[in-house]
Amino acid sequence: MRADGYSSPVTKEATLFKIASILPAIEPIKVVDVGAMSLGEENDVYANLARSASVEVVGFEPVAAELEKLRALHPIGRTYLPYAIGDGGRHTFHECNFPMTSSLLEPNHDLVNRFQALGELMQVVSSTEMDTRRLDDIPEVAGTDFLKLDVQGAELMILKGGERLLDDVLVVHTEVEFVPLYKDQPLFGDIDSYLRSRGFAFHKFTGIMGRAFKPLIYRDDVYSRLSQGLWSDTVYVRDFMGFDRLSTAKLLKLAAILHEVYKSIDLAALALSSADARDGTALQPAYLQALSRPNG
Repeated sequence: MRADGYSSPVTKEATLFKIASILPAIEPIKVVDVGAMSLGEENDVYANLARSASVEVVGFEPVAAELEKLRALHPIGRTYLPYAIGDGGRHTFHECNFPMTSSLLEPNHDLVNRFQALGELMQVVSSTEMDTRRLDDIPEVAGTDFLKLDVQGAELMILKGGERLLDDVLVVHTEVEFVPLYKDQPLFGDIDSYLRSRGFAFHKFTGIMGRAFKPLIYRDDVYSRLSQGLWSDTVYVRDFMGFDRLSTAKLLKLAAILHEVYKSIDLAALALSSADARDGTALQPAYLQALSRPNG
């Protein structure tokens, strides 16, 4: 198959209308953010959704300093809890010099030190034994629609601790690795196999990231990715072959997430078509008409 048509013509920078303008009122969309460390409000994966729809956010961040930043940034309207999410067992949390690389798994320095500007960001500064909690044991996350994971190798452990939760989830946005940046971590293939077994379908990578192998530095940029893909954020959606099994309320929420977060206008239109087929509404034609406007 040719690969020259992979990139979507709807770019991240494209401005779309707010889908709420053509939808009936929907209940708040529940977002659960595991590894909620703040990179600035605009860098939240779901920032545009939060501006465009009613959302309820429950986040988890075990690093105390990062938790306080989150609570200061969002003093109202969001709940942030200090739990380490996992399998319910006791684990060692490895806090690294670059907070984004902290993990329940130990960095794999034999591998990451082969790349520019990677091992230097994964130096363990403290290790703390802590109890983890399963998502299925936390009442605040019941009824989750959108699950975001940024947990540096612990994704599969967390997903397996949330099997009941996943029954309600519409979209999973998770970081995956293609090589083991952390010791004994599950890789993309493991995450993909598990989520497909739970009724999800792969939707897209949001951008494959990597680094150059040492000693090469390309154009004086140590962060440049040349050939080796290392990690990516990845999006899984309820299998579109089963949209007819979702309730109308779920289909409308799904369309809102796909439109506002990912600009996945074709799949959003398919979700609306499924709602129309059940209820005799005309949401998909209204959506397509709105897209056809010059500023759509």
